[in-house]
Amino acid sequence: MRATVGRVAAVAGSVVLTGGLGTDSLTLPGTLAILTTAGLGLAVNAKILRAPVAVRGTAIAVYLAPHTGCAAVLIGERLAPDSPVSVLVQAAVVAVWTGATWILRPGQLARDLVDEALAQELADAIAAAQADAAEETAVEPVVHASAQARWWSEQVAVEGGVAPGTVLLEHSQVSEGCLALIIGADQHGRPVPDIPVPGLSALLDLPEDLIEIGPVPGRGAGVRLLVLGRRPQPAGGDSALEGDAEVWAEIAATAMPGVELIDAATYEVRKELT
Repeated sequence: MRATVGRVAAVAGSVVLTGGLGTDSLTLPGTLAILTTAGLGLAVNAKILRAPVAVRGTAIAVYLAPHTGCAAVLIGERLAPDSPVSVLVQAAVVAVWTGATWILRPGQLARDLVDEALAQELADAIAAAQADAAEETAVEPVVHASAQARWWSEQVAVEGGVAPGTVLLEHSQVSEGCLALIIGADQHGRPVPDIPVPGLSALLDLPEDLIEIGPVPGRGAGVRLLVLGRRPQPAGGDSALEGDAEVWAEIAATAMPGVELIDAATYEVRKELT
């Protein structure tokens, strides 16, 4: 329908311009008719008026180009000198306007520009939505609290390792030969999986009797205390128990409240955990 109306308008404009070659009486009514047609045509083209801002001005200019050109040619015919050569030049201009309007179809071209802009906006919106979704679902890199925690994650807690499903929450160098670690489950509300002492012994190259795994006093099954090496005790007989309590009170100040030292010895712990 729009294509047919555009063709009819092009023919009508050509007729008016051709008539203007022979009489000046068509200049004013013809110009008014052209302007009215342009205004009505633009008013019913809501797609162009509501086009994205980036192309709206261009689309309107393209749509109005044949109307503007027709009015300019019609006024030029009125102002042109009255001579055979001038009439031939004016007739050539009318032919060019008619051919260009018929072939280029500015109205359809303007709507095509709008369609392309809308399609690009839709594609950009989809791409942005996909990017946001990918960003939301992307796995953030794990940031370990310490080099020891990273070593535990990469060497001990890996799938198929000695203690999968665990994380190293805290560690404390009790003495030169004793290290205490707090191990937690990697999911809140889950108990710490059983950690096989022989597996740790083989991994750390540490005798099994120097590895202790037990509960953390005052805490649930979601954390476990792992002691590597012999627990230290100060020199002296009767004051040993009091000295042990002081040592473990220092540990309790960080991550192991309520843990009681019951034995002591010296052992060189692997460098990965120190």
